[in-house]
Amino acid sequence: MDLSKAMMISAAGMKAQSTRMRVIAENLANASSVAMAPGVDPYRRKVVTFVNELDDQMGIRRLKVKNVGYDKSDFGLRFEPGHPAANKDGYIKTPNVNGLIEAMDMKQSQRSYEANLNSIEVSKSMMMRTLDLLR
Repeated sequence: MDLSKAMMISAAGMKAQSTRMRVIAENLANASSVAMAPGVDPYRRKVVTFVNELDDQMGIRRLKVKNVGYDKSDFGLRFEPGHPAANKDGYIKTPNVNGLIEAMDMKQSQRSYEANLNSIEVSKSMMMRTLDLLR
C-alpha cells in the first residue's frame, strides 16, 4: 500500500474520532441539566455513527461520520417536588446520559485517535527513511 494512502486513511480516522470526542464532551457537559418546565424534555444524549466511504479518486476506503443522532433511550426520573419542571407526582426528567458509558466511549475514542496518530508517525518515518536511501 502506498504510504500516502495509509496516512490519508489514518487522518480520516482521526477526524472521525475527534468528532466523536466532541459529542461525548457535550454529553458529559449536559449530564446534570434538567428541563425548566413541566412536560419539556431535558438534554437528550447524542451518538455518532460512522460509515466506510470509498474515495474513488484515491482508491481507498475511509471512515467518515455518517451522522450525529440522538439516543432514543428513556429519560431518568428524580423525585424533586419543589422543582418548577416537576410533574404532578413530583418527579423531574433527567438526561439519558450515563457518565460511566461516556467515560468508556471517550477512552475508546482516545485510543483509536492515538492509534491513527501512531500510524501516521510510522508512515512518515518510513517515507523519510525511503528518501534517505534514495539520496
